Amino acid sequence: MTVRSSLTIVLAAGEGTRMRSVLPKVLHPLAGQSLLAHVLAAAPKGAGTAIAVVVGPGHEAVAEEAKKIRPEAVIYIQRERLGTAHAVLAAREAIARGADDLLVVFGDTPLISAATFARLRAPLQSGAALAVLGFHAKDPSGYGRLIVEGGHLVDIREHADATPAQRAITLCNAGIMAFDGKRALEIIEKIGNANSKREYYLVDAVAVVRNMGLEAVVIETSEDEVRGINTKAQLAEAEAVMQARLRKAALDAGVTLIAPETVFLAADTKFGSDVTIEPFVVIGPGVTISDGAVIHSFSHIVQASIGSNASVGPYARLRPGTSLGDGARIGNFVETKAAILEAGVKVNHLSYIGDAYVGADTNIGAGTITCNYDGFSKHKTEIGAGAFVGTNSSLVAPVKIGNGAYIGSGSVITKDVPDDALAVERNQQVNREGGAKRIREMKTKAKTPKA
Repeated sequence: MTVRSSLTIVLAAGEGTRMRSVLPKVLHPLAGQSLLAHVLAAAPKGAGTAIAVVVGPGHEAVAEEAKKIRPEAVIYIQRERLGTAHAVLAAREAIARGADDLLVVFGDTPLISAATFARLRAPLQSGAALAVLGFHAKDPSGYGRLIVEGGHLVDIREHADATPAQRAITLCNAGIMAFDGKRALEIIEKIGNANSKREYYLVDAVAVVRNMGLEAVVIETSEDEVRGINTKAQLAEAEAVMQARLRKAALDAGVTLIAPETVFLAADTKFGSDVTIEPFVVIGPGVTISDGAVIHSFSHIVQASIGSNASVGPYARLRPGTSLGDGARIGNFVETKAAILEAGVKVNHLSYIGDAYVGADTNIGAGTITCNYDGFSKHKTEIGAGAFVGTNSSLVAPVKIGNGAYIGSGSVITKDVPDDALAVERNQQVNREGGAKRIREMKTKAKTPKA
C-alpha cells in the first residue's frame, strides 16, 4: 500500500489582541500545553509527512515552540496581514513541493484530533480537490455557512452576505481545509481580493475549485472539536472541554476519580493501574503516577514521577524534578523540589525537601527542611538509606547524612554525618527558677491602666 504524503500548514501568525496579553495567542496554555502544541501533536506524523508553521514577524517564541514539539517543522514568516489565503502562501515553497495532500489548520484550535485530520484527508483519495471541515453550530450567528447541494459543497457564504434562508443553515465553516496537494498551489493562487478589505480569503477556494470543474466536499465534526480561541473566556471554555475529555479517558483507563469534576489533569499525565485521585487535586504537565498510588485531596503535582503504592498528601506540593520510589509517603503540608526519594521513604508532615537525595526507608521528621539555597547558589543534601531525621531539623547543604544515621530533633546539621552515627546539635538548655512568674508579674503590671 502506497503511503500518501502530506503537508500540514499551521497558521500561527495572529497577534491575539483580544486575549489582552503580551503572550502570543497560540502560546497560551491548555491542560498544561500550548494551544499550538495541541495542534501540532494532532497533525499527521510519520513517513511522508511535513509541517510548515506560519508565524508573524518577531514571534521567535512561537517558532521555538513549534520546533520543540515538531523538530522537523519549517518556519515561514507572514510579513503582511492580507488574509488567510495570503498567510498560506507564505509557505509557497513548501506547497510547491507537491505533497499528495495539503492540510491548512489554525494554531488556535487545540481540540482538533488526529482522527479528524485523517477523515478530512480521506475524500482526496477519491478525487476531491478540496475538503472543508464543518460543524453544526448551536448558534450559527457570525459563522460562514456551508452551502451543500447534492452532496457537494458549492459555496461558503459569510453570515453578513447570507440570505435569510441561508442564515437558517446550521452547518458552519470551521476554517480547516484539506487540498489535493498537486493542485493546491494553483487553487490558492487563483484566490482574489475583490472585497471591502482587499484581502485574500481561504474560503474563496470553494468558488475557485467549482470554477475549475473540480469537486469540493464537507466533512463534519463536533462543535467542541473546532472551537477557536480568541478570548480568555473562550480559553476557559476550551479548558473545560479538554478537562472533561481527560477525566473520561482516565476513568476509562481504570483510574478512580472520587470527584472527577474537581480534579485537573494535564494532557500528558500518565497513569498506572488502580490509581486513586481524591477531590481537589491539580496535576500539571510531566507527571507519571504508577500502579496503586493514592493522591490525597488538595495536592498539587508538576513534572514528577510517583512510584507504585506511594501516597501523596493531603495538601502536598510536588514540584519539578521530584521522584518518589515505590511505597514512599509524602504527607500533609510537605513540599519537594528536585528531590529523589527512594522506596519506603516517609516525609509525613510539615517539611521541605529540595535539591536532595533520600535513601530507601529513611524517615524525615515533621518540620525538617533541607537548606538548599545560600542566596547565590543551590546545594544538594544527600541522606542515606535507613536514616532517621528528628523533628525540626535543618540540614544545611551541601551536606551528607550516612546510611542508618540518626539526627536528634531540633538539630542544625552543617557537617557530614557518618553511617550509623548519632548527630545532635543544640544549645545547652537553661532553667531559671521562678523566671516565668516574674515575667507574668512584670507584663501584668505594664498592662495595668494608670489612675
